[in-house]
Parts: sequence; structure tokens; C-alpha cells
Amino acid sequence: MNVSICTISFRHALVSIEQLADWAKAHDVDGIELWAPHARHLFATPSYNGDWLKKQGLIVPMVSDYFPLYEEWNTLIEAAKQASRLLTRWNTNHIRTFAGAKGSKDTTKAERAYLVKRLACLCDYFFDKGHYVLVETHPHTLCDTVPSTLQLLAEVDHPGLAINFDVLHVWESGADVNGAFKQLQPHIRHLHVKNIRSPEDLDVFAPENVYAAAGSREGMAGLFNGSVDYESFLSANQLDGVNVSIEWFGNDPFHVLEQDCKQLMKWKTVPNRVGH
Repeated sequence: MNVSICTISFRHALVSIEQLADWAKAHDVDGIELWAPHARHLFATPSYNGDWLKKQGLIVPMVSDYFPLYEEWNTLIEAAKQASRLLTRWNTNHIRTFAGAKGSKDTTKAERAYLVKRLACLCDYFFDKGHYVLVETHPHTLCDTVPSTLQLLAEVDHPGLAINFDVLHVWESGADVNGAFKQLQPHIRHLHVKNIRSPEDLDVFAPENVYAAAGSREGMAGLFNGSVDYESFLSANQLDGVNVSIEWFGNDPFHVLEQDCKQLMKWKTVPNRVGH
């Protein structure tokens, strides 16, 4: 698998893309996943791009964005055009978004049909350019459960729609993570990995908290020190060639990422044990 860090881990820190690239190289990381707000800020410095990273042995596996699916079409298509420019600049073909802003049980048939149409139009736009739209398995979206995610894939029915499999959020939904991975695997093009101390701490990932500079970080855990059993997940599933981003939202990101990377890197050379 290819291991990346995420610039979103440094959303409240004064850290440059050069510093992140130097750190990634020093720790044998394969890439840097760009948070779209950071990528947009880098527009002002053309020398920072995918070719610059490639010379340092690094890739951008994905740009993580948030499309305004409920806005007027002109607003959505303008956001898509801007995102497409980001993908081209950073030599990547994956753009992440969320499938709406309401859970599947709270979404009416009409609302779901509207989102399906919007996602299909986005996929048309990006797929023509060789890009994929990745919807993330995430609470309060149409991908909050495995059945709803599979339903959405069938409804949109587009080769340009894929899945960003967030392991923790799938576990949070109550699904068997390994079973969910196998069901969705044909559509998975990226993984987010993070962990939590206990189910009681999951509210720490609520958007109004996790994106707030003064928000609580209590309960966030290192990748192999939380409730999600990543050793079991990595042992049970075929991840050869899969892009995996460590998504740390807590304090002291360089220190925590160093520890997580060291442990995750061990699995890059472990023979696949699926079926053993």
C-alpha cells in the first residue's frame, strides 16, 4: 500500500508545504493528501505542484474537498472547475467529497434523487478528464451505512464514482469493518485511517468541533492505540497498491504521525495473510 499524511492535520499550525514534503521524505512516506483549502491557497505559488513533489519522490493521492451539492448549478460547476484545476496541477485524479449533509434515514426520496442527479453530473464532468469523484463513508451523509452506500453506487451508476473508505466511520456505523471492506472493495480507490479511544468519544469528530481551533481533542487516539482494531483489518484485507492516508486531527501532529507511520509502514512489507 501507499502511505500518505494529510495536510488537514496541520489546519491550525503554521507549517509550509516544503516542511511537510521534507518530513514526508525523511519518514519514507509516499505522499501528501491535500486539503482543498490548502491547495487553493497554493495557487499563488505556481512552483509548488505535482512535478515539484514528484522530483522528491512524493505523490498527491487525493485532494479532499466539499462540493456545494445543494447550491445552484452554476455554483456547483464553478467549484468543479476549480477542483479540476487542482487535480491537474497536483497530478492526481481523485477528488473527495461528501454525499450530502443528512443521514440516509433522514433523507427523503426526493432529496436523495436530487443528490443522485447532482453526483452523476459531477462524475460526468470529472470522468471526461480522467478524474474520479470519491464519496466518503461518513455519518450524516448518504454513505453513513454500507447498504445506503451500495444503493448510492447503484443509483448514480457511473464509472467515475468511487469510494473513500474511512475505516473509523464504517466501524462507527456498527458495520463489520472487514465485511464492509469486502463488499465495497470493487469501488474503493482510497482509505482514510484514524482511531478513537472509545465509542463514547466519537463526538470529537463532529465538524463543529474538529474544525474549530479551540475544539476538544480528547479521545483521539493513535492508529494502533484505539478501539478500531487496525491489526485485524490490515491482516484480513488485500491492500496491495491501495492509497492509505493517516488522518490525524489531534494535537502534536508531527509526533503522532511519526509513531503511526512507523507502525503502518511495517505492514507494507508484511506478506498478505488473507485467508490464513
